[in-house]
Amino acid sequence: MKKIEQLEYQLDSFDAAVRSEALKKLWEKAQNGEVQLPPVSNFVNLHCHTFFSYNTYGYSPSKFAWLAKKSGLAAAGVVDFDVLDGADEFLAAAKMLGLKACAGMESRVFVPEFATRVINSPGEPGIAYHMGVGFPKGTLIPSLKKFQMKLFNTAQQRNRDLIGLVNAYLSPVELNYEKDVLPLTPAGNATERHICLAYARKAQQHFDDAAALSHFWTQKLGTNAAELQLPEGAKILNEIRTKTMKRGGIGYVQPDGGLFPTMADMNKFILEAGGIPTLTWLDGTSEGEKAIEELADVAISTGAAALNIIPDRNYTPGVKDEKLANLYAVVELAERRGLLIIVGTEMNSPGNKFVDSFDAAELKPFVPIFLKGANAVYTHSQRS
Repeated sequence: MKKIEQLEYQLDSFDAAVRSEALKKLWEKAQNGEVQLPPVSNFVNLHCHTFFSYNTYGYSPSKFAWLAKKSGLAAAGVVDFDVLDGADEFLAAAKMLGLKACAGMESRVFVPEFATRVINSPGEPGIAYHMGVGFPKGTLIPSLKKFQMKLFNTAQQRNRDLIGLVNAYLSPVELNYEKDVLPLTPAGNATERHICLAYARKAQQHFDDAAALSHFWTQKLGTNAAELQLPEGAKILNEIRTKTMKRGGIGYVQPDGGLFPTMADMNKFILEAGGIPTLTWLDGTSEGEKAIEELADVAISTGAAALNIIPDRNYTPGVKDEKLANLYAVVELAERRGLLIIVGTEMNSPGNKFVDSFDAAELKPFVPIFLKGANAVYTHSQRS
């Protein structure tokens, strides 16, 4: 077992050759019975971020493929922010393992028709998280690569601008983007969550005394640091992000409509790259999502054919409340409007599950719908 654990650990190496060799050895062990694989279930996760954007557990595309196979998922999919860097690796790993798989990308778009209404990016009218799923490969032709690189470069410049503001506030704890942040990523696609981790580690380096570290974070974040899981637990990372980077924080800059591509332009890119444009849904409580029929009209008119939901954050077990009512309503809308439903747990924040709780009473009725969506995206990927 120790050898298997070591190989699984190697699946998260930043060295692609190490990951590839480890996966081959694990598959050999599965084939000769050293690793017992369960029968395929009806559970799926088509929205897992990998370490090519940010995975809270450090999973590479190969690691997620292996764990999906080891967990008996019926289908699995990766979705990274602004890049398709992990797509080819994930699809190749899944093919080796006999796992139904698909690859996607997530970014932010501007929706002119909703310019005055918040959609699913809190506090940011007109801005929406948006996805493409079912890309047949990660390699893009030059014109599409240019579009994708603009997304990447915009995000990286925002990161650098953010650090400039937060450094001034957290001084003497200051980051150098190239030296402190980018090494946390395998291909340079750093996110806010990488920056939070870098600040936590830089603070620990600066204050060699636990009491001094606690005092620093209490002073800077206005929260009792004794409750924040120092030096780099989930609570301190989330608090750094909330207090310094999100709306109201010292590093937050309100985006305007010109910063991100329009939903129509993003959908055009996704379609030309062989993917399925996918509207994403938060919880139905924002002004924009309360007008979900109108939002669906806008998305569908430019090519959207799927809807992404994160099921586990949209209900409380045993409680019939607004969240659950909204979840049932949006599933009904998707079915009525012919939108495939794509589900997953993201795994880009501490505490995210490996797979949604499909055996919960609230989700059981939707399992066939979720499985139908997963199979359709997988089939699309194979045909593209």
